[in-house]
Amino acid sequence: MLGVFLDRASVDVGDLDLSQLVSTLPSWNFYDQTDIEDVAERIAGAQVVVSNKVPLGADTLRESDSLQLICVAATGTNNIDLEVARERGVQVCNVRAYATAAVVQHTFALMLALATRLTDYREWVRAGRWPASPMFCSLDFPVRELAGKKLGIVGYGELGKGVGAVARAFGMEVLVALRPGTRKRVKGRTALRDLLPQVDVLSLHCPLTEETRGLLGAAELSLMKPGAMLINTARGGIVDEEALADALRSGHLGGAGVDVLSDEPPRHGNALLDNAIPNLIVTPHVAWASREARQRLVDELVANIRAFSAGEVRNPVV
Repeated sequence: MLGVFLDRASVDVGDLDLSQLVSTLPSWNFYDQTDIEDVAERIAGAQVVVSNKVPLGADTLRESDSLQLICVAATGTNNIDLEVARERGVQVCNVRAYATAAVVQHTFALMLALATRLTDYREWVRAGRWPASPMFCSLDFPVRELAGKKLGIVGYGELGKGVGAVARAFGMEVLVALRPGTRKRVKGRTALRDLLPQVDVLSLHCPLTEETRGLLGAAELSLMKPGAMLINTARGGIVDEEALADALRSGHLGGAGVDVLSDEPPRHGNALLDNAIPNLIVTPHVAWASREARQRLVDELVANIRAFSAGEVRNPVV
């Protein structure tokens, strides 16, 4: 059996142990990255394909007669045509809960940096303003405490619950949004439109689906408290980025921390890449990317492939 890893460099930069992955199959072809026009050629004859973000669309799947298993090196599977995989009898599995600690940590890194105006004070010191200050400190940028504030969470799975637990340790009150697309009442959940005016911080942890695409547009952002903060470590398409940029420029929102954009990498530009937008921190989709999390990801790939070889199904998507 032949395995192909289409975008190894998106997971490993030479700091991980891949020996167990290599041992799962008799033969492997590893590619640092793969352009979409090269996918069909590179997976020809392979039984197992690993992809983090390289698309495996309908035409590619229909042309691949040998393919038996697709291992997504991530949780999200929107880069795979799942219907055609099902039609072709190709098993698809993903990796779950491997980056919880890393994403929770990054969520609070963004939240704390905004609340403490960390980057503003860092630049203030770098500009040489401290030696020239008449006082021992600076109060140029208002600092806020998280304690006593309300945190709204959209997406209360593994990640959302992890963020909620840490928020409570900071003394925050946690409100959980009703699952997008759900109409019936659920105990302990609040409809999004009712939740937005209440929270001081909103944190997104839901997948990108038809129900969540464009979930937060101008109308929804306008419902948030003046000065509230938005944290998005989920998916870029959940938020209308133009509307978010406008809400920050107008001062309606007090800050935003964004780790994801609707198009990655943003080769054609993005509204949130304007450095003049106040109180905005953008990081390049790295919330998940601790070395520990990436090693757990590889270990989970190993377990998925070994289960497949043993005739078992593990972490099935299809």
